[in-house]
Amino acid sequence: MVESAYVALGSNLEQPQLQLQQAVAAINDTENISIVACSRLYRSDPVGPPGQPDYCNAVVAIDTSLEPLALLDALQAIENAHGRTRTLHWGPRTLDLDILLYGNWTIQSPRLTIPHAQMQLRNFVLCPLLDIAPDLVLANGQPLSALVEKLGYWGLSVIAEDYPWL
Repeated sequence: MVESAYVALGSNLEQPQLQLQQAVAAINDTENISIVACSRLYRSDPVGPPGQPDYCNAVVAIDTSLEPLALLDALQAIENAHGRTRTLHWGPRTLDLDILLYGNWTIQSPRLTIPHAQMQLRNFVLCPLLDIAPDLVLANGQPLSALVEKLGYWGLSVIAEDYPWL
């Protein structure tokens, strides 16, 4: 069974734009995952401890036959290959890959929450998601466009319209 899913990408260390480009290629090269669409590339203000560099953010739409935890494992392997360390909560990172949505699934487990627990509060996730899923309605019945309208684009700027993802 193939499911559609959305994955958020973020980086603010070691050439963030290049980190995201390489991550998208690695996701697409992963068995049982195909990239369907890529958002524009955004610069965003950092969330978390002060003194961090700005982030680069994007969202990809994928089709996958991986179950949610297997997808999480695959994405974490890509993060690890990019030097991701988990030492400081919301601290700077080479690469962050988060599953936002996985079909219409709802999951609450110690390792994975779908829909992503913080996504409705983060314009740096919602705005790129809107780029590739403008008609998306979340499981709670709320249109994605209404969430973006509420949060706006404050602290965000588009830094690449046609980024060479693949």
